[in-house]
Amino acid sequence: MFGRLGRLVVHHPWKVIAAWLVAAVALVAFAPKLSDITNQDTASFLPDKYESVQAADLAEKQFPQSKDQSALTIFKRADGAPLTPADEAKVREIAGRLHDATVTTAPADQQKVGDITSLAAGQVSENKKIHLMNVTIKGNAQDTKVNDAVKDLREKTKPLLQGTDLKAGYTGGPAMMLDNQDAFKKAEAIVGIVTIVLILVLLLLIYRSPVAAFLPIVVVGLVAMVAPAVIAMAGKAFDFQVEQSLQTILIVVLFGIGTDYILFLLFRYRERLRAGDDKKQAMIVAVERVGEAIASAAGAVVIAFGAMLLATLGSFRSMGPGLAIAVIVMAIAGLTLVPAVVSLLGPKVFWPSKGWQKQPEGTTFAKLGALTGRKPVAVAVVSGVIMVALASGLLGFKADYDQIGQLPSNTESAKAMKDMQSGFPAGMLNPTQVYVSSKTDQPLDHEVVDAYADSLGKADGVGAVKAVSKPDEPKRYVTYSGDGMSAEIQLVLKESPYTNAALDAIKPLRATADRTAPAGTDVVVGGATAQFTDVRTATNHDMKVIFPVAGLLIALILGLLLRSVVAPWYLMLAVVLGYASTLGATVLVFQGLADKAGVMFSLPIMIYMFVVAIGTDYNILMVARLREEAQEGHKPRKAAALAIEHAGPSIAAAGVILAGTFASLMFAGMSMMTEMGFAVSAGICISAFVMSMFLVPAVTALIGNRAWWPGHGADPRTGHGGGHGDEDREPVLAGR
Repeated sequence: MFGRLGRLVVHHPWKVIAAWLVAAVALVAFAPKLSDITNQDTASFLPDKYESVQAADLAEKQFPQSKDQSALTIFKRADGAPLTPADEAKVREIAGRLHDATVTTAPADQQKVGDITSLAAGQVSENKKIHLMNVTIKGNAQDTKVNDAVKDLREKTKPLLQGTDLKAGYTGGPAMMLDNQDAFKKAEAIVGIVTIVLILVLLLLIYRSPVAAFLPIVVVGLVAMVAPAVIAMAGKAFDFQVEQSLQTILIVVLFGIGTDYILFLLFRYRERLRAGDDKKQAMIVAVERVGEAIASAAGAVVIAFGAMLLATLGSFRSMGPGLAIAVIVMAIAGLTLVPAVVSLLGPKVFWPSKGWQKQPEGTTFAKLGALTGRKPVAVAVVSGVIMVALASGLLGFKADYDQIGQLPSNTESAKAMKDMQSGFPAGMLNPTQVYVSSKTDQPLDHEVVDAYADSLGKADGVGAVKAVSKPDEPKRYVTYSGDGMSAEIQLVLKESPYTNAALDAIKPLRATADRTAPAGTDVVVGGATAQFTDVRTATNHDMKVIFPVAGLLIALILGLLLRSVVAPWYLMLAVVLGYASTLGATVLVFQGLADKAGVMFSLPIMIYMFVVAIGTDYNILMVARLREEAQEGHKPRKAAALAIEHAGPSIAAAGVILAGTFASLMFAGMSMMTEMGFAVSAGICISAFVMSMFLVPAVTALIGNRAWWPGHGADPRTGHGGGHGDEDREPVLAGR
């Protein structure tokens, strides 16, 4: 199959290239954009069965205004001293001028998303250091026009502060979303630049050829135009949305795996040129030999990403198909566009280097292969011990859901949040809502519900009940719906709303709210903290479902590739150990050395996607070469030595580039990107340089030809490079 594909592409290269160019231009011009299906609100991906979603639905029906977004303006003196009466008067003056300049006067039914519907200043902290102004913006968390309203407010506030002793900053959901959006855009630009520079430098060092170095940039650049459009088309067709981080991750994935596939082909192409094949025949054989490994590797990645469709959390469920589509497009390009371009260039792809003409002798990989072949037990034990030692860090794993902590510390919302905490409970940023609904035909008893609200203010983890009355009104702590059948109580938690301590407070709060609920009522707890508590529950559930299903499916792919029921099992055990050692190493670095409270909650899934899925590429390439060497008639230890000698350079090069590509995320300036960049780059290094390079060949050498049972992996093959023993093999090796 892959031989026929190679011949078709090599004999019609211009047609293949033209087809890709036409597809790219058409998709960019006429297909929807990825931003059209992007959702910036993680909590909105929760399914309806969770209590926080039920609370949001009730709020939308009974308290339409509650779905609007609330931003907080934090006023303080520049010198940090308590606010004077003159300062407070100035704040109220500024609030009035902002109100006149920004608040819409349109009737409620004519207000548009992004309209500022109210602006009120009046809450002063007990220590007199902070004055809060609350701004209500029409729209929900997914609406980017809400972010634009915050940007407008910031611009209008700055000139009003000139000549005063005051400072102001905006925080809260919309402000954080705006800063998040800007941070992701900057991250995308930084990651893109660093990734391209890194690939160019590393490929120049590997091939000493500008042509080979620029090939992945050109090819992946073309695919990067096609893949997002295809994902957007699929999103429109199947009605799914993607999270805002996908665009940044997509750049890394495409350049990472795209460069991998190109390297796999170029290394085998160079090998066949050294064996004496002409430029077209060399590429046909390269596609025939490596094509199956690339297709299997892509299949494993697609299955791993596809298994995320089983997730209950929509952000995981949508990211999986998006990345799977990108991998499919990249694999097709790797097996068609790349061979077409290289078949036209021929050996000039390595210009000006002459290294493609002769197989170097006594290489590092030949020595490493010989060591593994001589001492497979020692190599297996040492590599296994390294991985187990790193995996020990997993014992201290803690997930972190702190959205504020993920933002760069120099953003306005992060600074304003820190200022607010100097005068108010951290939970003031995003109060937790308790909704009370009558189960009878009678409206709620205000006196009973007011007493209930007062009692909830004394619950564990609650700092206060937030007043909902205006500054010039009597204190009021409960909002009633128009029909009097529902009530909303806002609780300010003692902890910052996204920390684990706040999330841990939601379960006992829900229990208390249910237990003490007024007779004849239903109670649900919602709000940002409750939503992320449910996100945590969904994430834990999804990991328990996705991991085993994906593992079995990847094992099936390996079984079909190797025609074996033995090898897939120890290969998957190695992958599981690689996953554990990657997450363990990340915990040791960030929770140990950096002393963080935990690592990003989605990191286990991210490591699964990029280390288990993409890292399996190296396992597949190595084990395919091991099987190929066994088919050439070599004994198990000799096959291991030769596999490392010949597959080792491409795995090492691909591993360095992919690890470096993901490491570029560490330059994005965002905590979540830093953790992801470190975790995935460390995981790729473990997969490439410990597991695939040493552990798998050593274990395969020890198991022997039984690794290929019941297939015929050890049966000598005919064709290119065929032979029945070491004596027959040597001339071919010399020609490599």
